[in-house]
Amino acid sequence: MAALNIKKGSTRKSAYELRDPNAEIYERHTLAVLVDNEAGVLARVIGLFSGRGYNIESLTVAEVDHTGHMSRITIVTTGTPAVIEQIKAQLGRIVPVHEVHDLTVEGASVERELALCKVSGTGDKRVEALRLADIFRANVVDSTLESFVFEITGTPEKIDAFTDLMRPLGLVESARTGVAALSRGAQ
Repeated sequence: MAALNIKKGSTRKSAYELRDPNAEIYERHTLAVLVDNEAGVLARVIGLFSGRGYNIESLTVAEVDHTGHMSRITIVTTGTPAVIEQIKAQLGRIVPVHEVHDLTVEGASVERELALCKVSGTGDKRVEALRLADIFRANVVDSTLESFVFEITGTPEKIDAFTDLMRPLGLVESARTGVAALSRGAQ
């Protein structure tokens, strides 16, 4: 196994960014999976991904029908078009799965994510953090004399941009919910 040498001061890349650029094209897809809300279902769905080496970039799960005991799993994953089709087919064969929708190919959809970001700083950095938060429509949900906790919602790209700008201003930590997505329109 090859070791990855990272020099001090260099930026670390995710292992998923080390793919061969000449290989097949990887696509990002958002899948909405309607399942029975019962013990072990999420483990079976996740087991499908881990057992075959598929990556999950984002995962959210919540009960969406209390009377019908149904939950919705929203998964953001990447892969070649063939791998994405294989994932959808394999998800559809899991017994407690009722529906699998690929929101990326089924038409327009809306994606949102929530993040909490703790930024520590004083003086000009504190003022700049508040200014940028206002531009990004982030809300201050906690404040001390040395730090803020911002709440921001939006697309994953918006949250990435916000955290990238907050990093030099004293970003201490962040927590993200993962993507929630729905298809647009009446259906």
